[in-house]
Amino acid sequence: MTSDRSSHAVPRVSRIRAGLPATTFAISALVVGILFAGGAWQRRWIADDGLIVLRTVRNLLAGNGPVFNKGERVEANTSTVWTYLIWFWTWITDAEPEYVVLWIALVLSVTALPLAMYGTYRMLGLHGRDGWTILVPLGALVYIALPPARDFATSGLEVSLCIFWIALLWCQVISWSRRDPDRSGGTTSLLLLGFTAGLSPLIRPELALLGGLVLLLVFATHMSWRLRVVFVVVAAITPVAYQIFRMGYYGLLVPNTAVAKDASGSKWKQGFTYLGNMFSPYILLLPLLVAAVAALLTWYLRRRAVDRVALASIGRVERFRHGLRSPGAVVVVIVIAGFIESAYWIRQGGDFMHARVLLVPLFILMLPVMIIPIALPSALGRASAVPIVGAVLSTAFFVTTVVWAVATSHSPGMNNGTDIGRSGIVDERRYYIQNIGVEHPITAEDYLNYPRIRAMVDAINEHSAQGGVLLPSANYDEWYFDPQPDVLPRGVPRQLTVYYLNLGMTSMNSSLDVRVIDQVGLAFPIASHTERLPDARIGHDKDLDSEWVIAEAGAVPFPPLLPGYLDPDWVRQSREALTCKPTQDLIASFEAPMSFSRFRNNIRQSFAFNSYRINRVPLYELQRCKLPIPPPVFGR
Repeated sequence: MTSDRSSHAVPRVSRIRAGLPATTFAISALVVGILFAGGAWQRRWIADDGLIVLRTVRNLLAGNGPVFNKGERVEANTSTVWTYLIWFWTWITDAEPEYVVLWIALVLSVTALPLAMYGTYRMLGLHGRDGWTILVPLGALVYIALPPARDFATSGLEVSLCIFWIALLWCQVISWSRRDPDRSGGTTSLLLLGFTAGLSPLIRPELALLGGLVLLLVFATHMSWRLRVVFVVVAAITPVAYQIFRMGYYGLLVPNTAVAKDASGSKWKQGFTYLGNMFSPYILLLPLLVAAVAALLTWYLRRRAVDRVALASIGRVERFRHGLRSPGAVVVVIVIAGFIESAYWIRQGGDFMHARVLLVPLFILMLPVMIIPIALPSALGRASAVPIVGAVLSTAFFVTTVVWAVATSHSPGMNNGTDIGRSGIVDERRYYIQNIGVEHPITAEDYLNYPRIRAMVDAINEHSAQGGVLLPSANYDEWYFDPQPDVLPRGVPRQLTVYYLNLGMTSMNSSLDVRVIDQVGLAFPIASHTERLPDARIGHDKDLDSEWVIAEAGAVPFPPLLPGYLDPDWVRQSREALTCKPTQDLIASFEAPMSFSRFRNNIRQSFAFNSYRINRVPLYELQRCKLPIPPPVFGR
């Protein structure tokens, strides 16, 4: 009887030991998902910049095309997939777009963490032969503990889409590295991986770095040339097709937002300021060092357990190719991509929103340690000293991360986060909550309490029939209005233009018949094609003077209708400067009626348009274009 019980007990213990990694992974993923969902919902909101994309969605639904202002082909959103994803679900549900984007962002953000953890679980390759092994979250805790990660989980910006896409790509490339190339179904999975990686520039342009490195890794491994060609076609067909459309329809190589922000520019000093602004409030260096050491320890312990005898009999080249198709090679590529993405944003100068653009690189770097194993050998002995020490250290890393995460999750974040200081960086969520008095600003109506916005709506209702330009005044309850002349030239429409920095709340509280543009140039190519101001606030370092808009919109250029703070000479000079031949070509690329000829010309000219710049000082622009300088209005 005793021996029978013992024989039954051994298989039961083996089954428990074999299922322990999967069970603890499932528990960890569930806990992380619930914690992140709760934290994101507690801090739910839609940012002003998150509302910008919804204007394009409204135009798509109205049949005006993928534009920000009706009749102007301007790509005012950086993420193509994000725009069309919101459009699709708004069209399907017929719901308010603000709530559609809220739920899309929340679902993608919360799903991304367990999905990324599953990829790491597959990377570890635990099959019950590792003794008593439990899996605990580490990198996942680092990410979800950061207040800005929870802020941007529902902000309406594409951060949620980015981390979901990264998690999906991580799972796919890890599964590819684990799969037998000769196994059935491998070709389909390979092509799906290529398609996902190929979407990278349409998720966000800079993510092409990550997608490109993954594609290069897969392409370099052993496969037939026919399969290589199919793989490249599947990866390239969607981004290449959209790129042709972008060049022909919008007349640019990149989204207009990339031109407005000078995405290829360099502001290293501001970038390191931005890095410090993210790291210092949360002592972020501590968990990152813990994660790095934990990754090295996990690699060392797993390497000891891998049987490498089978590779000893093959040649060096084949061994190298075999090594490329391995989890280790994937991790190297992912880590390199994470550092490149981080360096890109530091070079660019970061952003004006606290921590926003570095969240995605952080997520990438945390992928290999989203979860870590704590393993003890099934039988103790002299040879088990190293695994025991490893288990103790891994436990210490996990406990340290948990303590840090609990403390950080309650952190208020950056000091004076609601003030726009010399760094130009602000805690965007806290800033708007303080200024509009709404705990969870989600809809455009919630932003009516922001200074000037309710007054703007009243001014639009009053002046839309006359047409002209609305400009913000120093008085939060008043807007300056410069009308169009009573008699307009033939072919010139009567239209009201609102010129204001806060493009999201402004455009979403305006009808689609009202033209809304901004000084930075996100929706206004004349502004986006000016030079970047070296010492201006990051993310707002293009600032076109209002005289250009008065001239471009055809409003009255003289006092007393022209607001007193504007210079009529600058208006006349701006009007003349807009006749510069390259500038006229640029304007035609997004305003002229679309035709096959226009599409073809836009493709041809898009290379020049991408780098074309206008001097924001009208007099200097006239000199650049060799145009005559109009005489002073008052003969000065």
